[in-house]
Amino acid sequence: MAVEKMNQSHAGELQHQRLDKWLKIARIYKTRALATRACEERRVKVNGHIAKPAKEIKIGDILTIRTSGGKYIDLQILGLSLRSVAARDARTLYEVREKEMSEEEKELLRLFDQAAKKIRPKYKGRPTKRDRRRLEKLKRHFTTTDDPLRDI
Repeated sequence: MAVEKMNQSHAGELQHQRLDKWLKIARIYKTRALATRACEERRVKVNGHIAKPAKEIKIGDILTIRTSGGKYIDLQILGLSLRSVAARDARTLYEVREKEMSEEEKELLRLFDQAAKKIRPKYKGRPTKRDRRRLEKLKRHFTTTDDPLRDI
């Protein structure tokens, strides 16, 4: 019933919506930034295709979300909303269908996640003040040692 009210009040305006915005409004993720990160980490698919955060979704689309536990959850979109709604009403925006996975599939997924984590850079952006001081200390240590080849 809440979906009908939302759809009636915005029937002419809202036929599709950004994926990251819908994930936040439907309370799948707590913030839009978390929803965006999940899309960028390829954890969200729309109708079987990996989706970017700006992907336009519509009623009837099937979302597949991979949780941190390696579990896949299928959601069918039943409604769209322009703004955040109460948790009770947010649950009416989608229908949940969970997939079961074999132990072998779970193990392969876990190994894939470990490999993907090793590829990501450990540090991002500028060094912190603490890191900078450590680097300067290391540079001073190597420049103060008596190296006969340093003057050449």
